[in-house]
Amino acid sequence: MCRAIPIPAFYFNGLRASAPSAFTAPRRDKRLISVCLPLRRRSVPVHCASPIETTREDSMENCYIDTPGALHDLCLRLQAAPWLAVDTEFHRESTYYPQLCLLQVATEDLVACIDPQALHDITPILDLLYREEILKVFHASRQDLEIFYQLCQRPLKPVFDTQMAAPLLGYADQISYAALVKELLGKTLNKDHTRTDWRRRPLTPQQLEYAANDVIYLGQIYLKLRHALEEAGKLSWLEEDFATLYAPGEYETRPRDAWLRLKHAWQLEGAPLAALQALAAWRETTAQEKDQPRTWILRDEALYDLARALPDTREALGTIPSLPGKTASRYGDTLLAIIERARHRRPEPVPMELYPIKRPDKEEKAQVNRLLELANAHSEALALDPRAVTSRRELSRLLRGERNLRLLRGWRRQVVGKKLLAILEDPAAASSPPS
Repeated sequence: MCRAIPIPAFYFNGLRASAPSAFTAPRRDKRLISVCLPLRRRSVPVHCASPIETTREDSMENCYIDTPGALHDLCLRLQAAPWLAVDTEFHRESTYYPQLCLLQVATEDLVACIDPQALHDITPILDLLYREEILKVFHASRQDLEIFYQLCQRPLKPVFDTQMAAPLLGYADQISYAALVKELLGKTLNKDHTRTDWRRRPLTPQQLEYAANDVIYLGQIYLKLRHALEEAGKLSWLEEDFATLYAPGEYETRPRDAWLRLKHAWQLEGAPLAALQALAAWRETTAQEKDQPRTWILRDEALYDLARALPDTREALGTIPSLPGKTASRYGDTLLAIIERARHRRPEPVPMELYPIKRPDKEEKAQVNRLLELANAHSEALALDPRAVTSRRELSRLLRGERNLRLLRGWRRQVVGKKLLAILEDPAAASSPPS
């Protein structure tokens, strides 16, 4: 089977195994290349550059993949798998886009750590992962999926996220991988390398074992969770939640929407708000083009101060203490031009969800507490972690008339949301038992 997928060309150009980082992020070069990978359906051994030493009691083939031949053999081995456990190690402390440093995949009997820095071109495994007949299993998938989106410019699917699935069976919302491994498999993971710099080479045996463990048990967890969800009739509920992972907007920030990330934007109006929106858009564009963190371009505090002060000269810029002198020298003319244009522009309205919830009075607090008690009772009756269903903050918004809420969509609406709406319309409905 030969399949072409578009991959940004810059991901494969000019990379050296000794370089301190792996892939660089998209910039202005939008050229794409298409790569065809013929995969023959046959059983082949994976010729590993070196095995990974692990402390597992059972036998599982462990491979460190750092040559094109080994990667090709691995893809041949994996192509018939119905599911793959997947994880990534990445670096983004000094970049806007995450840099992929290591890619781990596992089946029931094989785990492989794939080294993008040594390979330069990982198109074969990307091609395999983007096959929709193969389910990709992650834990806390959003940052991993962002990496794949940046690599291939489209969402990876289908996906099963064990962190999203576990609360539907009563496990804690946002449960960690290590905690879930302990709960379901009774095994304790070593987390010594949580803060390691995955750009550095060579990787130590301890680092590779840590990375491999992030997927070795993931498949076992998936199989247990899936079986339990099927037994409970909840598997279809997850399809609605997983569908949110396939929206491109989850993994890209349009510069014009960057201001929506600013928590205190609601405090401004008129020209200052228009200036904040324009400055945030400029900062986002600049960070993307330079592949640098937003705060390296301009800190949030400086955005607010510039928007409030609306300086119109370089001298006025110099009076803003949160604006470093080097930043003013480098971007001063640009900042002044942005602010001048914003003076004559109508700002975008601030969405309601950006406004803080006012401190409730005694009566409202009692009503929210009652709604929360009822939501928790209905959730626990269905063996759900209540925190995965709703929150006190969301219930406050529900009580104040908001209806664009997660609680009122999909399975949450069916099992809890519509009951709470009925209670708001008829308080007597609160006496009905959870079902």
